[in-house]
Amino acid sequence: MQLIDFFDRGASLGADAPCLVEPGGRSLSYAEVAALTHRIANGIAAAGIDASCQVGLLTANHLLTMVAVLGTVRSSGIWLPVNARNSAEENINILARGGCRFLFIHSSFSEQLPALREAIPDLLGVVCIDRAFGDVPDLETWAAGFPATPYRSAARVDDVVAIRGTGGTTGLPKGVMVTHRVYGAMMANWFASMPVSGRPVHLAVAPMTHAAGAVCFMTMAYGGSTVVLPSADPAAILQAIEAHRVTQLFLPPTVIYKLLAHPSLREHDYRSLRYFIYSAAPMSVEKLREALEVFGPVMVQCYGQAEAPFVATCLTAQDHAEILADEALHPQLASCGRASPFVRVAVMDPQGRLLDAGERGELVIQGDLVMKGYYADPAKTAETLRDGWLHTGDVGLRDAHGYYYIVDRLKDLIVSGGFNISPSEIEQVLWTLPAVSDCAVIGVPDPVWGEAVKAVVELKPGHRLDEAAALALCRERLGSMKTPKSIEVWPQLPRSAVGKVLKRDIRERFWVGNERRV
Repeated sequence: MQLIDFFDRGASLGADAPCLVEPGGRSLSYAEVAALTHRIANGIAAAGIDASCQVGLLTANHLLTMVAVLGTVRSSGIWLPVNARNSAEENINILARGGCRFLFIHSSFSEQLPALREAIPDLLGVVCIDRAFGDVPDLETWAAGFPATPYRSAARVDDVVAIRGTGGTTGLPKGVMVTHRVYGAMMANWFASMPVSGRPVHLAVAPMTHAAGAVCFMTMAYGGSTVVLPSADPAAILQAIEAHRVTQLFLPPTVIYKLLAHPSLREHDYRSLRYFIYSAAPMSVEKLREALEVFGPVMVQCYGQAEAPFVATCLTAQDHAEILADEALHPQLASCGRASPFVRVAVMDPQGRLLDAGERGELVIQGDLVMKGYYADPAKTAETLRDGWLHTGDVGLRDAHGYYYIVDRLKDLIVSGGFNISPSEIEQVLWTLPAVSDCAVIGVPDPVWGEAVKAVVELKPGHRLDEAAALALCRERLGSMKTPKSIEVWPQLPRSAVGKVLKRDIRERFWVGNERRV
């Protein structure tokens, strides 16, 4: 199957059903979206784009964003998304390095277009998602110039359909080559973990060019509708869940924390929700408990990465319910679940030996969910795909019941006095403090220990931190070695375009001028 086949299946369940919905605005049916995607695919082909060419998408969430994605996926071109929240320099770099030859852009990025054209002089076409500007046509006017006759690419299951950027928290994003087979495996794992009944309603809040777009495909496969929000405004999210009877949505933990802190949190009806997926970063167990109490037994954690997207492991809604029902199982709330049915997950030591339950090592993944490789980077591909496994760079362990726990990134471990210290353990304790909205624990230079443990916290509005009490709590729960030597309060923690706290940026402020960074 090709990726577009999942949309076509949904369209076959009812052409008049709503596919994409804008709150208070337009709604597009499956028939309307299908016709547009064929026109777009024919237009891309007319521009000279084939299977050797990348089609870039630089766009915010908009009713027509997913239409452009679907048209690109239907075409013979390769989908090359960039995150709207990246810096202009980073997006230009990604599109130029990724071999972009055709571009869909939102008007809010029009000022970047001259630099893009300079960096990519062989662009074959530019189309604006929402409106015309300069010499750039709007999508619907441009698409109307091409026939809606069915377009079918000659792509095979192992052909690349997308080149997706890595999270970029440890350097320049790498281009992950994702095949139709990878998407098929992701779909299989998703539906095995989150069965669908009826037509789902998806609230797209995160960037539709990335994780929220993946959930769109899952929604469309069953003829469901996607409600598009332009930004992660907490009040708008809470209102939309009730108003549109949303059944599923994905948010990173940082946005969920903002929902939980919003004054109108308990003023809405969330009974329509079936799956509230949290992913992309570790979540505070205390805040997860609060989310379960507010939204109901609908929380689902998925673990994956661009190289093995979204559903390598899953802590299902049923898992959450069973864990809460048995106090002895409560520590499993800190896990990212068990391996999904159509993927193999293991823990490996540096010598390539698979480890037993309870032993810490690098999480590795095997199966159809794994990427084809990194675009134009055979050396990095060989480093990451070796011994028949995808090496994730995440430190973790598996318990006796098959639940996996992400301890840290390999590069995030703090080495203090010869001991490896896991920042995530300390962060879980700090997250229990009522004043703390979010936090990051890092190692900073220390003349005696090499690295000292330091915590940087972001507080909830109107709250103050009792540093002495916070340190005492850490000492009580973790011991003196893992207790931060100091805590700093910052107005806001730096975050990546996908909402991950950028520890490298925080760490850099404390290591400036040091030749050694360990």
